[in-house]
Amino acid sequence: MTSVAPPTQPADPQAAVGGRLDVSQGAALTIGAVLGTGVISLPALAVHAAGPASLLAWAALLLLSIPLATTFAALGARYPDGGGVSTYARRAFGARAATVVGWCFYFAIPIGAPTAAGFAGAYVADSLGGGRQTQLVATGAIIALVAAMNWFGLRVSGRVQLVIAFVLGALLLAATLVSLPHADLRNLTPFAPHGWLAVGSAAALLVWAFAGWEAVTSLSAEYRNPGRDIGRATGIAIAVISVLYLGVAFATVAVLGDHPGKAPLSDLLVLGLGEWARPVTTVVAVLLSVGAINAYFGGGARLGAALGRDGSLPAWLAHGSSAGEVPRRSLAVVTLGALTSLGVLTAGGLSLNAPLLATTGAFALVYAVGTAAALKLLPRGSWVRRGAAIGLVATLGLLILTGTHLLAPALIGAGALAWTTFRRGARPAEPAPA
Repeated sequence: MTSVAPPTQPADPQAAVGGRLDVSQGAALTIGAVLGTGVISLPALAVHAAGPASLLAWAALLLLSIPLATTFAALGARYPDGGGVSTYARRAFGARAATVVGWCFYFAIPIGAPTAAGFAGAYVADSLGGGRQTQLVATGAIIALVAAMNWFGLRVSGRVQLVIAFVLGALLLAATLVSLPHADLRNLTPFAPHGWLAVGSAAALLVWAFAGWEAVTSLSAEYRNPGRDIGRATGIAIAVISVLYLGVAFATVAVLGDHPGKAPLSDLLVLGLGEWARPVTTVVAVLLSVGAINAYFGGGARLGAALGRDGSLPAWLAHGSSAGEVPRRSLAVVTLGALTSLGVLTAGGLSLNAPLLATTGAFALVYAVGTAAALKLLPRGSWVRRGAAIGLVATLGLLILTGTHLLAPALIGAGALAWTTFRRGARPAEPAPA
């Protein structure tokens, strides 16, 4: 029988001081996790679906992301621990729920990593004039780069992420500002050419641009002062993401009109700066991928170590589960899993986007369990608890939209339940009620 490490209670928020992440690095990691590669193509897809009214979909999803972001920030500040959402589920619902949601998150990361890296890989291939082989090589290189960054700990990956966030924000802001002189307000009419219901269709497309708030919960114990810094970092991230998303979305509509190309960000840069700026889009795509995968690898590695510590995975993974340590064993599992997923997709001749909806289905389940746990753990009558209720309703709607793609997380959850069933006598003690 596989041995397990003795269970460890999550650290007390007031005692968990002395991690390595400061507010700026935490904000950069959060921005990187949420600001995915979809910002390059989704604005155009949303315009095709709803016309200028797609701006309403962007605004609505930004408003809905606020309660989700503040909910996970409040949980992280109160219960800073590498287990993230798994820790909240353990406190609220017990070990089985914690294992299921922990497995769904942990194993979804290596499954979805080739998709996140492959988007940038496609831009690299187009820029270099290569085909699928170039895309696959670039995808593997991005995964290896992010793994190397995290191998040396958050002191390195956090600083790199800070640089990436700054450069990325500057490029996206520049694309908006240099193109605005070419804006034509007549492009805003008719405002809803496909009807008002099309705003819902656009929102369904844009949902994937707002995932990531849950990814940094597993980094909560790494903040120097979680109770103070997590909320500040989240607030900065919300403000920056709102400005960048709305800026690019508005410029896409007002400048490019109702028939933008597949890469509107590239078109905006070319309009403002000339054709020489088109390769910059490749740089943006690579930075977006590296930033997003870096946050997920960092949080996922700590989640795996915490799951090993708590008995939800083999105790071998628990090495590095304490704040300030580097969970290299768990990181190696995530990296090997990501490269294996890439190998399977390559050998099968499958698109690198094939795992996309299955991965987002797993993350939607994590959102649902996390917000449900918040309703039990956060103070009654508080605004953040009311926000958790809104977030829960929104994520349940997202689960409905995911539909049959929940099969993959269901299979992962079944494996988690089998683990808890056959790990006889080794179940960790339940934590005291929050």
